[in-house]
Amino acid sequence: MADGQRKLVREIWALLESNDAPALKRLLADQRSSDIAEVVELVDNDQRRIIFDVLDSPISAEVLVKVNEATRAELFDLLNRSKVKQIISELDHDDLADLLAELPPPERADLLDSIPPVESAEIKELMRYSEDSAGGIMDPLLISVHEQDTVAEAVNEIRAAEIDEDFFSVYVVDKDERFLGDVRLRLLLTRPETTKIADLIDHDTVYVTVDMDQEEVRNIFSKNDLIVAPVLDKEHKLVGRITADRVIEVAEEEAAEDLYTMAGTDPDELDDVSVFRAARIRMTWLLPCLFGTGVTALVLTFFHGKFDAGQLSLIFAAAFPFVPMIAAISGNAGLQTSAIVVSGLATGHLAALKMGQVFNREVRIALLVALSCGTLGGVVCAILLNLRGPQTAIEPLRLIFAFGTAMFSAIMVATTLGLFLPFVFRRIGIDPAISSGPLVTTANDSISVAIYMTLTLLLVQ
Repeated sequence: MADGQRKLVREIWALLESNDAPALKRLLADQRSSDIAEVVELVDNDQRRIIFDVLDSPISAEVLVKVNEATRAELFDLLNRSKVKQIISELDHDDLADLLAELPPPERADLLDSIPPVESAEIKELMRYSEDSAGGIMDPLLISVHEQDTVAEAVNEIRAAEIDEDFFSVYVVDKDERFLGDVRLRLLLTRPETTKIADLIDHDTVYVTVDMDQEEVRNIFSKNDLIVAPVLDKEHKLVGRITADRVIEVAEEEAAEDLYTMAGTDPDELDDVSVFRAARIRMTWLLPCLFGTGVTALVLTFFHGKFDAGQLSLIFAAAFPFVPMIAAISGNAGLQTSAIVVSGLATGHLAALKMGQVFNREVRIALLVALSCGTLGGVVCAILLNLRGPQTAIEPLRLIFAFGTAMFSAIMVATTLGLFLPFVFRRIGIDPAISSGPLVTTANDSISVAIYMTLTLLLVQ
């Protein structure tokens, strides 16, 4: 938090403590809604009620949209119904659809009934799209004209729209309402009024479809440097538009979601104040890891029975110092590879979409890393064995060779998993970021331990 924001928070807290509502109203009137939203997330419910009592409805609506979901849920419970209805009347349709989707069906129906029927129908139409699709994030407010119209008629259409939105172009449709392209506002201002719109259409306008995933929409915006893009339905008819500011929000959401997934948790954890629910979310990921570590323990137990009495000291010498090293290094090597691939898939980077190209590059990197770690690991193994002093029933050179070879093999296996699993998960419709989570890391541990103990057993026979 910047110094200016800290100062603002202190001033607001002081006014809240003194219960000076008029001064608080004057102070908040000069602040950005994003700054007010940060303060609302920090204060308690009684103070939130005071803040919303002094805010004008338009600013209250902006603040309600910008606070996190957990705070918003508390505000819906805190504010009376008339206040909530007054606030939501100021919201754009796309923002209101997102907010209503968070509410239980009875509350959602009650608020929809308080909205004029025409607007309510539009919001319900938006809510039927998946929240992660282009239809779910689009704004239905737009300006369209027909190809046979003139520049003068198009300008009159803009003047009559009375929409409090920023527009950069006008969309053009044919007599059947199918999308043809767009016309930049600059052309409408510089061409004669009698010019036909059909002569000004840019037919190469980049568009998205309602069922397109929001991550793909973000990649299209990034690739084409778009400020806005029209949204079309299956019949190629214009149903809305998506602006760059909405795409920035999507990019932040997707990045946060991938980070949480790779860490073995869920972004929903931040949208709920219940510590029990947060613990349940984390345990959902940790329980498979607990099972996986049990598998690793079973692997070690299995190999314990394969060594005779004279070699028991060998399994302890092999397992205790070196198994954690191999598991940790191979797991991290696999994680590095999967992180690169997941990031490439998420951003739509062309290299990450061509599996053969990625495979060729990552395998060469893995070979260099595996050779380096295997060699250095063997040196470390030799040093550690030397520090332990003379050992009976242990053949140090073989154990060193087993360790170095196992380190090399485990890294190659882990890297292969990190390379292929994101592509496999993406193909079957699962978030590729899961392939970098604790589940696969634990699988790497079991595999690397099995490789190491197998080599140790084979080399000392």
